[in-house]
Amino acid sequence: MKIQFICLGSGSSGNCFYLGTERCGVLIDAGIAARTIKKHLKEAGIDIEKLRGVLVTHDHADHIKALGSLGEKLHIPIYTTSLVHQGIARSYCMTERLITSARTIEKEQPFELGDFYIECFEVPHDGTDNVGYCIQIGQTTFTFLTDLGEITPTAARYIDRANYLIIEANYDTDMLHMGPYPRHLKERIASSTGHMSNADTARYLAHHLPPHVHHIWLCHLSKDNNHPELALKTVELALRDQGILVGKELEVNALKRTTPSPLYEIVE
Repeated sequence: MKIQFICLGSGSSGNCFYLGTERCGVLIDAGIAARTIKKHLKEAGIDIEKLRGVLVTHDHADHIKALGSLGEKLHIPIYTTSLVHQGIARSYCMTERLITSARTIEKEQPFELGDFYIECFEVPHDGTDNVGYCIQIGQTTFTFLTDLGEITPTAARYIDRANYLIIEANYDTDMLHMGPYPRHLKERIASSTGHMSNADTARYLAHHLPPHVHHIWLCHLSKDNNHPELALKTVELALRDQGILVGKELEVNALKRTTPSPLYEIVE
C-alpha cells in the first residue's frame, strides 16, 4: 500500500495536513481557506473527492477556518470530540455552522475510517478541548501533536507508537523572551498549556526517541519567535549528543508556515 503525506500549512496562519492512500484520505485540521486546500491538493495530484473526513485537534481559528465549507458545502464529515464541536460552534471564524457534517468521537476510543484506524488522545493546550491523533494504516503509524504545552504520559504513549511523527517546535526560548510580545502572551506561550519550544521538543526526542520512528516533522513554528533552520538545528544537536545521527538513522524536517511541504510517499 502506498501512503501519501503532505503538510499544506503549519503555524498561526493556518494548519492543515493530508494523509492518504490510493483509495482515500483524511485531513488533520483545516485552518486555511477551502479553496487553498483544494488548490494545494490538486497541485499534489490528490483528488479532494478521496477525502473521508477532517480530524480536528481543537477549536482555535488557525485549525478550523475551512470546516464550514468542507463540511456543509462539500459534505465531508468533521470528526472531533463533543467539547471541541461546542467550541467550534461558538467560534467567530465559523461563518457556516456544522449541522449535517459534525461527527463526535471519544478520546482513546479507536474507530475505522476507510483505510485508517484512528485514535484521538488528550494533549495539554488552551483550547476548549484538545487532542492529538494516532493514525494507523496497515502496519504504519502516524502520530500528530500540533499544539501542546508539554509531553504528558498520555502523549508519550502515542508518540512511542509512531513510525512517522509530526510534533510541535513552536518557539526558540531566547527569541520569545527577547521579542516584542507582551508579557501575558509570552507567559501563555511558555506555559504547560501553551506551546512546545525547540528545546522542549529536542530534549524529549533525545531521551525518548520512538523506537521505530523513520521520519519526524517539526510543526507549528512561530513566525516571530523561531526559524526553521534554528528548530531543525536544535533537534539535530540534541539527538547527536545521544549518538543519533539525523540523515542516517532517521529524517527530520521543519515544516514551513504557509508553503506546502513536498509530497512524501511511503510504501507500506
